Amino acid sequence: MLLLHAPPPRFLRTLLHYNHNIHHYSRAFSSLSHFTKPYSVSNRFISHSRWSSLPPMNGEGLAAGDSSPEHVTGDWYSVPDLRLRDHRFKVPLDHCRGLHSSPKITVFAREVVAVGKEEQNLPYLLYLQGGPGFECRRPTESSGWTKKVCEEFRLILMDQRGTGLSTPLTVSSMSQFKSADELADFLKYFRADNIVNDAEFIRVRLVPDAGPWTILGQSYGGFCAVTYLSFAPKGLKQVLITGGIPPIGGGCTADSVYKAGFEQAIVQNEKYYKRFPQDIKIVQELVNYLAEQEGGGVALPSGGFLTPRGLQTLGLSGLGSRAGFESMHYLFESVWDPTFVPGAPKRISYNFLSSFEKWLNFDTNPLYALLHESIYCQGSANKWSANSVRTAVGDKFDAIRAAREGLPVLFTGEMIFPWMFDEIHALKPFKDAAHILAEKKDWPPLYDVQVLNNNKVPVAAAVYYEDLYVNFKLAMETASQIAGIRPWITNEFMHSGLRDDGSKVIDHLLGMLNGRKPLF
Repeated sequence: MLLLHAPPPRFLRTLLHYNHNIHHYSRAFSSLSHFTKPYSVSNRFISHSRWSSLPPMNGEGLAAGDSSPEHVTGDWYSVPDLRLRDHRFKVPLDHCRGLHSSPKITVFAREVVAVGKEEQNLPYLLYLQGGPGFECRRPTESSGWTKKVCEEFRLILMDQRGTGLSTPLTVSSMSQFKSADELADFLKYFRADNIVNDAEFIRVRLVPDAGPWTILGQSYGGFCAVTYLSFAPKGLKQVLITGGIPPIGGGCTADSVYKAGFEQAIVQNEKYYKRFPQDIKIVQELVNYLAEQEGGGVALPSGGFLTPRGLQTLGLSGLGSRAGFESMHYLFESVWDPTFVPGAPKRISYNFLSSFEKWLNFDTNPLYALLHESIYCQGSANKWSANSVRTAVGDKFDAIRAAREGLPVLFTGEMIFPWMFDEIHALKPFKDAAHILAEKKDWPPLYDVQVLNNNKVPVAAAVYYEDLYVNFKLAMETASQIAGIRPWITNEFMHSGLRDDGSKVIDHLLGMLNGRKPLF
């Protein structure tokens, strides 16, 4: 019976190899100074902090003077056709202050290889998740783009700081801050600049001989990839971007982003109602019902409040992915409760209200709402850009007026509005911090145009022609500033192309870089 529980020979070999590698990596990095030379990106960013005002945090939180190891590696474990192990790194909250002076946070990264390749000398590929404020998906099997990457790479899934297992900034954890000022001061360290700093911290401790690695950036992860190209290109072997080329102009580019975003949202609304014309009347009826209720809406199960303008935010997910139209249509099939008793008042069904809240994810990923507009800022405030642009657009997105005049009610796209912090229960505690961040002017730089103009790192990018979230025209303007980039322009996929047919997308991009798909 004991033999049934004994470790298999391959596991013993892996364990012995792992112990050997610990000593190998330790020797390889012993000559490196504390990430000043290989980690010069941190010198590009200047910040000011009020450390005395930060609340004490234990466990996975801030750890000033923590003597625990910088890097802890877990044991290998399995999901179907994959082997995985977990890494946890103690990184500075403020990389500008250095490892010893700054409070520390934990950044989690999951190493993934195909079964049987644990001991192989594979090149490393870092995946940068979309967001901001979303963790990497947890692998449950070898499929899609993960399977394709693991054919030739050692995949690293890094939860960006503040997400997943990387000192997560949740509705409950952020409640520890005593004031909105303290929270806003803390949140300024959770943009792409410090995500890249974290990645470089991990690279020099994880990749043998601190060598360069390949990165794959999806959506906001692509924004981070361009920041990486700007400030730490020596850490990169090659770059793959899917639906994530950012605007790189100085100041705050949010206005141009949202002007283009509202235009594309109109196009997507037209497509949606052409597919499901019966939904025009359903949505009009729902908007009129909400407008006629006391307070202009109805209570949501969590304690939030659903209004016509809140209803329009369904477009955030519904208008931009391959199955989004269908999902939104089926959601509207269950709007109303049936009437069993004659004379009973008409009511929106609990199922619809619950599904509406789950659709948005703000209760599990509030960082997205808090930092969304700031990802477009360099030395300038966003000042609730999407709300200002919406006001300028005028009647086109006036849900109540459209419903009363018999016009299709238009859904909005990827935009965050200040009133969300009144109507969405999970966001209410962070309303004041959100307003402070909206007025913040001294955001550090995220891109270096001169460095991008002289880029030497091979870059291939999937640019989706009908992308709701990353405007095609703005993406191509930036692509023209990145030397050597090879854009793959396609309308075969929407923004969710990596999720929908990731194997094909990755194969095409790698083919562009390794010569299988020549330039001419």
